[in-house]
Amino acid sequence: MNYRATIGMEVHVELDTKSKMFCSCRNGMGQEKEPNKNICPVCTGQPGALPVPNTKAIESVIRAGLALNCQVAENSKFDRKNYFYPDLPKGYQISQYDQPICERGWLEFNLEEGGELKKKQIRITRIHLEEDTGKLIHSSKGETLVDFNRSGVPLMELVTEPDIKSAAEAKKFCEELRLVLRYIGISPADMEKGQMRCEANISLYKKGADPLSGTKVELKNLNSFRAVERGVEYEMKRQAKILDAGEEVLQETRGWNDGEGRTFAQRSKEDANDYRYFPEPDILPFQLKKEDVDLMRERLPELPWEKRLRFDKQFGLKSDSAEVLVTNKELANYFEAVASELEEWMSVGGYKLDDDSRKKAYQLAVNYILTELTPKMTDSDIEVSNLKITAENFAEFIKIIFEGKINSSAAQVVLDEMFSAGADPSQVIEEKNLAQVSDEGALEDSVQKVIDGNAQSVADYKSGKENAIKFLMGQVMKETQGKANPQVVMEILRKKLASD
Repeated sequence: MNYRATIGMEVHVELDTKSKMFCSCRNGMGQEKEPNKNICPVCTGQPGALPVPNTKAIESVIRAGLALNCQVAENSKFDRKNYFYPDLPKGYQISQYDQPICERGWLEFNLEEGGELKKKQIRITRIHLEEDTGKLIHSSKGETLVDFNRSGVPLMELVTEPDIKSAAEAKKFCEELRLVLRYIGISPADMEKGQMRCEANISLYKKGADPLSGTKVELKNLNSFRAVERGVEYEMKRQAKILDAGEEVLQETRGWNDGEGRTFAQRSKEDANDYRYFPEPDILPFQLKKEDVDLMRERLPELPWEKRLRFDKQFGLKSDSAEVLVTNKELANYFEAVASELEEWMSVGGYKLDDDSRKKAYQLAVNYILTELTPKMTDSDIEVSNLKITAENFAEFIKIIFEGKINSSAAQVVLDEMFSAGADPSQVIEEKNLAQVSDEGALEDSVQKVIDGNAQSVADYKSGKENAIKFLMGQVMKETQGKANPQVVMEILRKKLASD
């Protein structure tokens, strides 16, 4: 492309509170099956109904701001944002305009570019609080019905500076943001359920020109991370074609059709003055006390980037393994519980491991969790919280493998039993006679028998054909029904073949 992209994101997140933003109706986050079940005069905009702000929703936005390095306002207020839409019963939305709760923050993440990881920092302009709208349902008969269950659900809006330069960067920003929101526990932020909705503002400029010189187009209907990436990529190419043809890009709002893989025009883009903002007369401005904000900062949980650094320092995990764990908070917690059990084994009872061995044991645990256990959970649709394998049993399983008491084939059998029945690994090994034989004295007869019965392979090995010894080892494994320790077998074979 002969152009560079300037991209800013607007992200709406439904907050996980018990009640709605300005009334006591249950907050079902728009997921109720029965339409218009959780409604009242306030959230349906009846004349004379008065809004009462939800304290937990305000605290949730503050938590988000603190996690995203924002400055929290001392004074804030609500405003009326006036526009007409069928699912907005009052004819205006209670939102925030010139005094948002949080401003001037940033979110950092690593993004792979050209085969290497590069650190990106996206500045956050503001985070404010508002109420969600209702939902329009278009029937097959051509009717349009309105469900107000979602109307009044607390909605956090985050707006970035135009710091994003590519579709991949936009996608990664949204992924990392959702991870933060889940870690601080303010929303599941499930895009498929509409709990997190992303919009991109995209413009192009020629190399060397002012990055803000292009015409901004707002892109909506991005309901998955894949849609964010595909939609932004398509819009960049669409605008480039228009500019190459010597035409002007229109400032407008466009939707994304995921099935067709293209954007489409919706309406001309509104400016702030089109909404005729003014202070909400039914809600007084409010103050946020510094001591309360400081206490909330102290109570923030460990954040994703902090966990990545700790996993590297404490366990020495490979970066890709740590990334997968951090992305799944429950799985990360499970690994830590397993690691805690391993730590006890590695430090007590006179069986102390050096740092390198400890790191290998932790990495072995991660490998089995990610490559063997997680696929079983996915196939069975089981959450970590419902897993039958306790952290103590899984740690014992890893210890048994680490000490070479069972081979990889036996480990699969043991893990299957643990997964399906929550069985104790030692008990499974004993009942199924899976223990690996590592005693040289017990294996020498089997090795000698194989050597005596495979003269040609012995001759091939002695003539320099290294692969012959692998064949012999395979025969020993067959002779011992797979129970022999391959490393011990190889040592015995080399000794015997060298002495013959």
